[in-house]
Amino acid sequence: MRFRCFSLLAAALAVALAYAPPATAASPKSQAAAAKPGKAPPAPVMPVVGPIDTQAKHAVVYEVETGTILLDKGADERIPPASMSKVMTAYLVFDYLKQGRAKLTDELPVSEAAWRTGGSKMFVPLGGRIKIEDLVQGMVIQSGNDACVVLAEGLAGSQQAFIDQMNQKAQEIGMRDSHFANVDGLPNPDHWMTARDLATLAVRTIQDFPEYYKYYSEKEFKYNNINQGNRNPLLYKDMGADGLKTGHTEEAGYSLVGSVKRGDRRIVLVLSGLPSMKARAQEAERLTEWAFREYNNYKLFTAGAKIEDAEVWLGEQAKVPLTVGKDLVVTLPRKSRKDMKVSVDYNQPLAAPVQKGQQAGKIAISAPDTAPVETPLVTAAGVERLGPLGRAAAVAGHMVWGNRH
Repeated sequence: MRFRCFSLLAAALAVALAYAPPATAASPKSQAAAAKPGKAPPAPVMPVVGPIDTQAKHAVVYEVETGTILLDKGADERIPPASMSKVMTAYLVFDYLKQGRAKLTDELPVSEAAWRTGGSKMFVPLGGRIKIEDLVQGMVIQSGNDACVVLAEGLAGSQQAFIDQMNQKAQEIGMRDSHFANVDGLPNPDHWMTARDLATLAVRTIQDFPEYYKYYSEKEFKYNNINQGNRNPLLYKDMGADGLKTGHTEEAGYSLVGSVKRGDRRIVLVLSGLPSMKARAQEAERLTEWAFREYNNYKLFTAGAKIEDAEVWLGEQAKVPLTVGKDLVVTLPRKSRKDMKVSVDYNQPLAAPVQKGQQAGKIAISAPDTAPVETPLVTAAGVERLGPLGRAAAVAGHMVWGNRH
């Protein structure tokens, strides 16, 4: 009897040194979960093409918190951005300021090239010197092409050097298909953006430079005894708008990249190719109201909170809690909320050692009229592997009693 037990223990030790989980122990699990709305950082979400049309030739309506596209009309087609490209010029100026390479109180000289720049103007004086803060307001609020040139020449040494930096920065912040040939958005065949890139740029501006984003919500600015109003029509309506920029050229039509915040939700929209200022204002308001009325954000799981327990093979603990790495929030049509289904899928046991944050499975969310969403299910704690004797005892126990630990 003793020889038989010793033989069993030796065999168990040999198996334990390999510590592979028993094949029969694998067991995928799923569960339906109810959820309540709440505030949370972005969660991975698949883009959705919205069930509404617009007279704009290109359009994007984007839910910022979850990264969900509610409306996609030619979002990846190249468009002439006109003055909307000044948002990129401003982004680079804000980057100079944040890095300490310039200050709002610094004064920059006005060259003849800047003074002669056509299109919309801040009316900079030839040979004058202007504070960067005034130039930023002239660019953002008054859409001054001349202000853009003064900033580019003063900060980078030349317009071309600044343009090169714009193109490099666009790549760095995830803009997939944009190319800048000037700093002001005047027509140029080598100057283009996409509606998706404009939405990306708007979100990055809001997130990266909250201290400077405030300029986009100002309704007017007076310089050189000339008072000019912000052309963004959303700012003049009581709807939570705080940015960003309009644009217009003969080729581009009337366009807008806007942002509206209500409570914990922020919607960014991009419209291009509209026939008139009136159409631009009406479509921007209509699509914004549609996004807030028809959709909502729903918080499903909180980061770190236990969703399930998974068994651990040859670990110092028999089980490890499973969770999500960050709060899981999804954007859904309000009418689809009641039919939402949430499934949790993973295989167990997990082989020790288990690292905290290790992916163990996935959570899948589905609902009518929306694309499915998946996010990783991860371990909420680490589990060390048992020592050789402990592993041998665990394997022996499994072989005798079917004990998975």
